[in-house]
Amino acid sequence: MSGLKIGYARVSTSGQDLTAQREGLIALGVDAENIHVDHGLAGTNRSRPGLREALVAVRAGDTLVVTKLDRLARSLPDARDIADELTRKGVSLSLGGSIYDPADPVGRLLFNVLGMVAEFEADLIRARTREGMAIAKAAGKLRGKQPKLTATKRRHLLATHAAGTHTQTELAELFDISRATVYRELQRALPPPSRRSSVAKKVPLILRCAVTTYAAPHERSLLGFVSYTNSLTS
Repeated sequence: MSGLKIGYARVSTSGQDLTAQREGLIALGVDAENIHVDHGLAGTNRSRPGLREALVAVRAGDTLVVTKLDRLARSLPDARDIADELTRKGVSLSLGGSIYDPADPVGRLLFNVLGMVAEFEADLIRARTREGMAIAKAAGKLRGKQPKLTATKRRHLLATHAAGTHTQTELAELFDISRATVYRELQRALPPPSRRSSVAKKVPLILRCAVTTYAAPHERSLLGFVSYTNSLTS
């Protein structure tokens, strides 16, 4: 068959591996540089950069190659839209080695049937997921969003910040969290306003200025300042 073979691979979550699909596409005659991929995107998602790149890359006489139809589309409307675009471009579709010509009535019929099967499988997965979550919730096993830091790591974070040896950016990298999370944890750890004001009153103005100057290289940490002034007044 004349024309290029353009491959497309997709995984629904960023943690899944594309190696098997890549190897499958190469075995079907696709050059590695002609494989376009999407990470962490469901087949029902219409906005897939890798798929768009593949559809832009194919020309008349080329073949779009996927290992299975559910890697290409998970809904019948999406499958039909892709088939229409391939038909307009004069591009054939290879599903696991079987060639389907969307312009041919029989090929289009088979493609639509496969699209219906893929959509049914997607609906079945969603139904099973909802059922599983309902069962887990009823059994008390499904909890809300878990904290990004354990109590031990949180104490370590606060102690490290109080030492004044790391910036908030460095703390975020050290504990593998975002700067926003670091900021929230530090704000949560601050004493109530009444206590903060009472501590400030106990420390002479000149000493507070000195501590602030000392803290400047370390982002003027409020938590470090409070910890330091507490140690001076205890």
